[in-house]
Amino acid sequence: MACTHDHSCEDHDCSSNWSLYKHIDLSKVTALNEANPGSVKSVFKAWEERLNSTGEHLESNEGDPELLVYIPFTSDVKIKSISIVGGADGTSPSKLRVFINREGIDFSDAQSMQPVQEWDLVENLHGVLEYQTRYSKFQSVANITLHFPESFGGDTTQIHYIGFKGEATQLKRDVVATIVYEITPNPSDHKTRAETGGGLSHVE
Repeated sequence: MACTHDHSCEDHDCSSNWSLYKHIDLSKVTALNEANPGSVKSVFKAWEERLNSTGEHLESNEGDPELLVYIPFTSDVKIKSISIVGGADGTSPSKLRVFINREGIDFSDAQSMQPVQEWDLVENLHGVLEYQTRYSKFQSVANITLHFPESFGGDTTQIHYIGFKGEATQLKRDVVATIVYEITPNPSDHKTRAETGGGLSHVE
């Protein structure tokens, strides 16, 4: 489901206040099959700047429109919607498949794994569409992988902007890790519990 911006964004969730741009760990963002290594970082920008282009964009290698983009966050986030601004002349991505909290995914994995959600995209050259997530599935997101299997017939896929809307937790992940470490029992003091394999688990 896509949200069209036929309203005042200041009065809706699409305002910049909901942008997760500042919570992206940009230095660790990567892409597979990008024609210009490192260019993927240029597509993450503030919501208000989504249509501003300095000529930099993410593009796949010639003759192979498939792209795989890995985005880690500095704190766990809840994602409400995703926005993609692609290229003109058939180079916008036509499909999006999403994986959550899975590191090291390659194209083989992406093609064989069941995504958390997938969308048929439209050419969104003016940045007026957002794709709503199944919100209950997009809680406690530490990282997200976006799989763009094909374009609208172009020899390459071009992406000029990728944006996320939602909420971030108050604690950064390194702080959470410190707290978990401090409350974890010392095995020498709690041998019986340690031997039972007690630990933390995540329930969706």
